[in-house]
Amino acid sequence: MFSTPDTSPIRLTAGPLTLRPWTPDDAGALAELYRDEALRRWAAAPVHDEASALRWVAEQRRGRETGERFAFAVEETGTAGARPAGNVVLKRPAGDPAAAEVGYWTAAHARGRGVAPRALAALADWAFDTFAGEGLVRLELLHQVDNTASCRVAEKSGFVLSGVLPAAPPAFPLDGHRHVRRSPAAVRPQPEHPFPSSLPSTSTTGPHTGVGG
Repeated sequence: MFSTPDTSPIRLTAGPLTLRPWTPDDAGALAELYRDEALRRWAAAPVHDEASALRWVAEQRRGRETGERFAFAVEETGTAGARPAGNVVLKRPAGDPAAAEVGYWTAAHARGRGVAPRALAALADWAFDTFAGEGLVRLELLHQVDNTASCRVAEKSGFVLSGVLPAAPPAFPLDGHRHVRRSPAAVRPQPEHPFPSSLPSTSTTGPHTGVGG
């Protein structure tokens, strides 16, 4: 059981980027971003209009309140009023405080500017610092093998390729990659988790794979 987190707004900085919680005011922009075909292909969130975007934002708030999910809108500093440049999320499964998963996507208009690696690195640093007392020492980034952009993003943000996951049709018709980043404060190497028999089931509230860079 995770401790109840402080639900006051969290803001992180990553060079020219700011990470902050999604709010209902973002629903219109979020729905617009999800018109992008690449984003719909790789990101699992069921966002197709403003109403569904509002439901997604509400799910992120509930995740923060339970301590199981922390999603951040990524903004480019100095572009007031602009659409969010992307999303990063920390997912903490119940029962294993030593490990958590990260996910991300980059908006179409912000790809190719290094948004995802900077934001993921900042998220990882925050996660290890915030949850060190609960034993967090390992973060994983999972993606399907044909999502080559996610391999590049993982490497740039300090996640090392550690294994191949078997395909799990129909949601994941191809094998997957597992990338791992460990806490710099870990006293000794932690054992790898055994590979699961299939990729985890698709989340209804956020990305399992990444989009863009």
